[in-house]
Amino acid sequence: MSDAHAEPAANVPSCRKLFTEFARMGLSGFGGVLPFARAGIVDRNRWLSNAEFAELLSLGQVLPGPNVVNLSVMLGYRYHGVRGAAAALSGLVFTPAVLLLLIVLLYDHFSGLSLVQNLLKGMAAVAAGLVLSTAVKLAQGQSRTWRAIGVGLAVFLTIGVLQWPLVWVMLVLIPLALVLEWRAMR
Repeated sequence: MSDAHAEPAANVPSCRKLFTEFARMGLSGFGGVLPFARAGIVDRNRWLSNAEFAELLSLGQVLPGPNVVNLSVMLGYRYHGVRGAAAALSGLVFTPAVLLLLIVLLYDHFSGLSLVQNLLKGMAAVAAGLVLSTAVKLAQGQSRTWRAIGVGLAVFLTIGVLQWPLVWVMLVLIPLALVLEWRAMR
């Protein structure tokens, strides 16, 4: 592939770097960490290629728990075992949790103000834009076969439009995608 992110990433972070980078992601990710996680892991630090990031994220999506939390644990473990997983997870969760407690105290005091309500509405639009931006970036490095596009559209329609439960959709579409790819490889 001609994509600069197609080659496996070579940079190996230290446990300290995992902690600080995931803390940075957690503090940057108001409304969602995923766009910041991808930028930090793929673009800035080159710990993973775009394809590797998409693979780990896909696995994180089907495991219990928030996908970026799962991603932090898997990435930390990949490089430094349990210590790396603990460092990445701690960075992602601890620092933003302290900030969140402070924000909750402020919100409790000022939540009745119309300015605060309007700010929250604006932040919701920004969060939606960030999610859409990340989806476009992730899709750029993926297969463009009719099988991949069909499965992707099926996921979007069933979860995004019809709002079917994620677990049931994944239980049907993951085996379907595997069978379609297996048949195409024969």
